[in-house]
Amino acid sequence: MTEAPATEHRDGFHSLRSGGLNWDSLPLKLFVKGNARFWNPADIDLSQDAEDWKGLDDEARTRVLRLCALFAAGEEAVTEDLQPFLRAMAAEGRLGDEMYLTQFAFEEARHVQAFRLWLDAIGVRDDLHEYVDTNPGYRTLFQDELPRSMEALLDDPSPRNQVRASVTYNHIIEGSLALTGYYAWNHVCTVRDIFPGMRRIIRRIGDDERRHMAWGTFTCRRHVAADDRNWDTVSERLDELLPHVMGTVRDGDVPSKDPAVQRYELPPGQLLEYASDRALRRLGAIESARGVPLSRIDLDASPEELEERFGEEDRATMARLET
Repeated sequence: MTEAPATEHRDGFHSLRSGGLNWDSLPLKLFVKGNARFWNPADIDLSQDAEDWKGLDDEARTRVLRLCALFAAGEEAVTEDLQPFLRAMAAEGRLGDEMYLTQFAFEEARHVQAFRLWLDAIGVRDDLHEYVDTNPGYRTLFQDELPRSMEALLDDPSPRNQVRASVTYNHIIEGSLALTGYYAWNHVCTVRDIFPGMRRIIRRIGDDERRHMAWGTFTCRRHVAADDRNWDTVSERLDELLPHVMGTVRDGDVPSKDPAVQRYELPPGQLLEYASDRALRRLGAIESARGVPLSRIDLDASPEELEERFGEEDRATMARLET
């Protein structure tokens, strides 16, 4: 009896085709940059952070632990939930995006390692779920909206679902929450002149996250350029999720009643203003793709350039605090 031939799942290999890979495409440029900027959390000295922790009072410790718990949990969630996007890129035959997303997932896992190593270094091994469970907006985003929007790609990796997933993951979870939180981390470490190890971690993570955001903006731009209806999908998803972002930031930014502590805090409303500013500017970058020939999008580095500007602005702000 003759065996049936094995079903072929591939019709060739991108890396062997005429012309090779397009290293000028944005996903592969981000991949190359990520390789060049590799870092290892275990190489960061956290001994001074442990000493600084001992000098904080109970209120300051509570605020720092809340911030750290929200980040450690968030990084774990995005590490677990990214895989469906890899499958979606495979379904489209976009090897460059697949290559970048493998690096992207690794970087998210590295961020989990960095936060957990920091907690271990300062001697905190208590259960920290209370900081997550008491924030309704955070729970909605990470326990419902994020996994649901990503898992939708498994059954239907359509452009609409990709846009919804990217807005949720890249523009809400990373762009509006994570990068806003890193701004808060930088601020508290800088004004108190503490945690040099955490400051190095945040700088490194921020660099990773800006590449992630550039890919998310690029992905939305690609689909908006291909079909203008996807612009409505971007706006629709942002409108659905921004109230949860604002609630999460407000619940995590309650000012202290102690004047001695207030001098270390951001002015009321500044985190919300920061989150809104970044979201609107990225939204403008996506909208600018409407009507643009699709062939130009793959080589357009403007999403990466926007994130680099954000990084420069943040560094300038922190430099002013140090003077």
